[in-house]
Amino acid sequence: MSQDKSACTQYNKPVTEINRSFSESDMSTIGGTEYTTPTSTRHMFVSTRLKRKREDIDLSSELTNFKEEIKNIMTTMINEHSAELKKINPTLADIKNTNHNIENSIAFLMAQNDEYKKKIEKLEQQSQQDRLNIATLEEKIEEMHKGMRKANFEIKNVPKKMNETKEDLLEMVKCLTSNIGCPLPKTEIKDIYRQRSKKEGIKNSTILVETTSTLLKNDIIKMCKAFNIKHKSKLCAKHLGLHINEDTPIYISENLTPKASRLLFRGKELVRSKAYKYCWTSYGKVYLRKDDNTPILLLKTEAQIQQIMQSC
Repeated sequence: MSQDKSACTQYNKPVTEINRSFSESDMSTIGGTEYTTPTSTRHMFVSTRLKRKREDIDLSSELTNFKEEIKNIMTTMINEHSAELKKINPTLADIKNTNHNIENSIAFLMAQNDEYKKKIEKLEQQSQQDRLNIATLEEKIEEMHKGMRKANFEIKNVPKKMNETKEDLLEMVKCLTSNIGCPLPKTEIKDIYRQRSKKEGIKNSTILVETTSTLLKNDIIKMCKAFNIKHKSKLCAKHLGLHINEDTPIYISENLTPKASRLLFRGKELVRSKAYKYCWTSYGKVYLRKDDNTPILLLKTEAQIQQIMQSC
């Protein structure tokens, strides 16, 4: 019995060392003595190592194949992209040239635009100066025309006689001035004529009388106004010595320039609208007054009247 136990102990000892050898770093030496792996166990380890080598070879082969496939794919893609780039490059070059041409055109147009702006500014300044010069010249011409007409007066709405002559016109003026109490000798009349009517078919046109003195002309106009105020029967054709259409009313006024006539017409519109109370002329100029307590306003332009109408 003791022998069997001893034999079992001796048998079990190598097994324990074998079991412990799996965790040791050096499997050939344990406790300073060489150890030989049993044949069955050695066969087991050898077969395991052979199997792992085959797996490593398969993985390495697959990895190599994968790399080759990726390399081929990348090469194909690069070649395709290179071919596409070769096709696109000429188009890109054309686009680049076109953009360059467009940029040059834009730069040229901008330079032209700046040049035109400068020219336009100069032209505007010149135009403004020209307008000022024209306004100054128009004012001077207007004053010259007023000076030429300052001794003239008009007799409006005068019926026309058959075969009328200047002597007939002179007799009319002499008769009129006698009736108003301001006789006008023939020697004081420089010229007299009947103006042509702007509208056809109008027989009662205006007679223009040019006297030798502005003071004389003003006296005649004042006396005509005073006559109309004093008498119920206003001045009419019979006061000119006419026996046809005797009751035709006549009107005596200054000989105004076209511009002054227009201003007078617009001023009377303000009077008719009751925005202003008085509008009259004196020495060829047109005046406006809102009421008896307001200052007198000299009308110079239609723009001035337009401002007055807007403020009313």
